[in-house]
Formats: sequence, structure tokens, C-alpha cells
Amino acid sequence: MSTGTSTSSWRLLMANPVTVVSAALLVIIAFVAVTASWIAPYGINDVDVPNALQPPSGAHWFGTDELGRDVFSRVLVATQASMRVAVVSVAFAVVVGVTVGVISGYRGGWLDTVFMRVVDVMFAFPVLLLALAVVAILGPGVTTTILAIGIVYTPIFARVARASTMSVRVEPFVSVSRSMGTGHLYILGRHIVPNIAGPLVVQTSLSLAFAILSEAALSFLGLGIQPPQPSLGRMIFDSQGFVTLAWWMAVFPGAAIFVTVLAFNLLGDGLRDVLDPKQRTMIEARRKQ
Repeated sequence: MSTGTSTSSWRLLMANPVTVVSAALLVIIAFVAVTASWIAPYGINDVDVPNALQPPSGAHWFGTDELGRDVFSRVLVATQASMRVAVVSVAFAVVVGVTVGVISGYRGGWLDTVFMRVVDVMFAFPVLLLALAVVAILGPGVTTTILAIGIVYTPIFARVARASTMSVRVEPFVSVSRSMGTGHLYILGRHIVPNIAGPLVVQTSLSLAFAILSEAALSFLGLGIQPPQPSLGRMIFDSQGFVTLAWWMAVFPGAAIFVTVLAFNLLGDGLRDVLDPKQRTMIEARRKQ
């Protein structure tokens, strides 16, 4: 991507207030994810039974739970855990899925057939059901949760990378490079991968949102992050018996999930508008009118 195109892309991104707000929210969330252990005002497992089920106040911004633990501190650390699981699992899916998709789309033939049939089989299962199967086989825990979410999102990146690679490999500059005797690895690294980065960046943003939802769902079912480590899904599960007595136990963890997922989705939409040539042309045409 040229400097002029990059500058134009940044201008389009900055011209969209929704994208700017979502990016700012993600910066704040990323800061929380990095510093949660230091900025949390209380210990996540500090039990204070006499102050149990206290509503939000100056001492406890998000109130306390049934054991008197500070909900604000637990939400901060749980957000850190959710982001860590989401980032690592999606990174795994990107590496494996893009590798499979690029090789499949570039080589074609029987290799493409085999890879895509495996991907089709994985797509036949609902995402959460496949993740539950992986966790049930390997046992609950943080590592298993990361692996399960990474596995279920790998086929998505494989398909996106394959489709993009198949459209790029027939471009004239790839044919010229191949006719000059350039090696396949050089073509993949110099021509193919940089030109399919746009759709992959958008898919990464959207997958991070769904990975956070998947982690929360697994933890809600007791198969994700295990106590005493707090998780947003587990906090919502624990609040079920106190909904009428302490609404804050469910509302604040749920709000953390909602805001994070919404920010990733809105950023993904903004990136798609900029990186997709058709969407970009439409936006630029509207701006000129």
C-alpha cells in the first residue's frame, strides 16, 4: 500500500466518528487489560462478609458480591483475562488458518480439496458446540479455553485467506514474478500475503469480539476460566441467585462484555469500509457529493 493510499485510509477512518470512538474505547480496554492487576483497588478474592451485597458507592464503585468481594476489581481483572484469552486464541487461529488458506488457494489441486474438506467438516459444527467438545475432551482451564476458541475460529481465517489468495494469484504482477523464476516463498511473502491483509485485518477485529463472547459462554457454563480466577461469564453465572437483591453483580460484568464486543464490531465495520475497495469507492463518492 502506497503512502498516499495509507494517508487516504487514515483520513477515511478518522472521518468516521463511530470508528474513532470504538478505537478510543479499545485503547482504554487495552490499558485496563495490561494494568488491571495494579489499578484494581481491592484484591479480587478479598472476602468481607459483613459488607456483602453492598450497592455501588464511593468505596465500592460497582458494589460487592455475595462474599463481600469488590465487583469493580473483579471486573477489571476478568476483562484482562478475557482479552488475554481472545488475543492469544485469535492469534493462533490467524497463524494456522492463514497458513492453510494461503497454501490451499495458491497451490490448488488435491491439496486445496483436502484442506477445504477438513474446513467444511469443522464448519458443520456450531462454534460453541465445537468449543464445548474440545473443552470436554481436554478438560476445563485457561489453556484449554484458548485452544478450543483458536480451533473453532481457524476455519474462518482459512476460508478468508483462501478466497483472497485465489483472487490475487491470477493478477498480472504475480504471473510476471512467476515467469521470471521467482521462488514460491518469495511470491507468497512479497505479493500474496500483503495484498490479502485487508480482509484478514477486518476478520481479526470481528473474531476478537466473538472470541470474547465464546470465552464468556464457556466460563458461564463452568468450562472456561476456573475459580478463584474471576471471569466475566462466571461472574454473571454466580449472580443468578441475586438478581433481585444485587442487580450490579450481573449488570457490570455484562456491560463489560457488551462494550468490548461492540467496540470490536464497530472497529471491524470501519476497517471494512476503508480496506474494501467497493465500500471505499462508495464512501469517497458520497463525500464528494
